Amino acid sequence: MYEYIKGIVTQVESNYIVLEQNGIGYMIYTGNPYSFHVNETYQVYIYQYVREDEISLYGFGSKEEKELFLRLIDVKGLGCKMALPMLATGSIDGIMNAIEHENILYLKKFPKIGDKVARQIILDLKGKLVSQVANTNVQNEELIETLKALGYKQTDIQRIVNKVDVSLKIEDQVKEALKLLLK
Repeated sequence: MYEYIKGIVTQVESNYIVLEQNGIGYMIYTGNPYSFHVNETYQVYIYQYVREDEISLYGFGSKEEKELFLRLIDVKGLGCKMALPMLATGSIDGIMNAIEHENILYLKKFPKIGDKVARQIILDLKGKLVSQVANTNVQNEELIETLKALGYKQTDIQRIVNKVDVSLKIEDQVKEALKLLLK
């Protein structure tokens, strides 16, 4: 099982990227491949999907995004190809809030998610996501909002936010984050 792959993006297509590491190009399905740029280095968190007729890699910009994806694909009737677009078009916090507040309309806005699947998502995941996924987001909320105000994209922020030491003062957190963003 893979945790992540760090490498250079050599190709960006409509639903996947090719990430090269040690001369091997990994085809990785991502929610928003256009958030990656060719010839730049990324650390992509990986989920390996294995069936008798398919082996696929799914990639995420943050560990939290991967964790939410893993929880979503555990829902009856919701597979990888339905969960990935949810992460591409919705935010982690938005999806979690919709599940916690039983907002079926929000969940139905995603491709291939109907009333039945939306209700199943709420039934299976309500009350189980907040403690696991949101803790890191709450600790880094002020840093994320500051970086957004400085004009950085959400995908870039999510890529580096977990590498910043949250025990530092917010000013020092911002300095450390800016150094990571400029790499």
